[in-house]
Amino acid sequence: MAGHSKWKHIKHKKAVIDAKRGQHFTKLIREITVAARAGGGNIEGNPRLRLAVDTGKAANMPNENIERAIKKGTGEMEGVQYEEIVYEGYGPDGVALYIEVVTDNGNRAVAELRNILERNGGTLGTSGSVAWQFDKKGQLYVDAGRYDEDRVLEAALEAGAEDIAREGGEYVISTAPAAFHQVQEGLRAAGIEPSQSEFSMIPHAEVEVVGKEAERLVKLLGLLEDHDDVQKVHSNANIDEKVLAEVG
Repeated sequence: MAGHSKWKHIKHKKAVIDAKRGQHFTKLIREITVAARAGGGNIEGNPRLRLAVDTGKAANMPNENIERAIKKGTGEMEGVQYEEIVYEGYGPDGVALYIEVVTDNGNRAVAELRNILERNGGTLGTSGSVAWQFDKKGQLYVDAGRYDEDRVLEAALEAGAEDIAREGGEYVISTAPAAFHQVQEGLRAAGIEPSQSEFSMIPHAEVEVVGKEAERLVKLLGLLEDHDDVQKVHSNANIDEKVLAEVG
């Protein structure tokens, strides 16, 4: 299994802990707010908002929090004005980093992220410096212990999925962004409920990172993802199995 995928699963488990102290909820609320601002407050007519709300509900976010975040996004309630920014850079061993940020202060965010990168073997790049190394894809995760592989494969492909792969205890279904919700609904219609759904930046090729450099990269990824303004960090790293085992 690709290292970046393992790292994603480790961070997903950590999100459960984060939710208890509020950080995870804060990031989900920001995503709901900016999604509502960008595409309106109607879930049926705003695919991004629909995904954000589904993700919030999966994390057991109270409905009143979700409704309040939507109203702040549409302007029905007063709230902080957030902007979406993508920062690109490099980590140890030249690993490409694509960092999605939602912030109320872009100057502060870039200064803090530059500091984190430079203190941990990374550098901040210019816009477009690494984006060309990734493709945006929809990804849906299905519990392999709960659903039969042939059933998942058939439902996913019939709904328009591009690919399905077994990664550990899950099936990972990849889709074109435009087909994401169609595939999601196709799975549900077949009685298959994804455990997690998201849009992700998938690298064209991976960079293998081992030993001390892998340890430095894992530390850097953790610091970046723990930053309040950072929504997601994508990399093209295939991280040393031993290092991931220690982190996990």
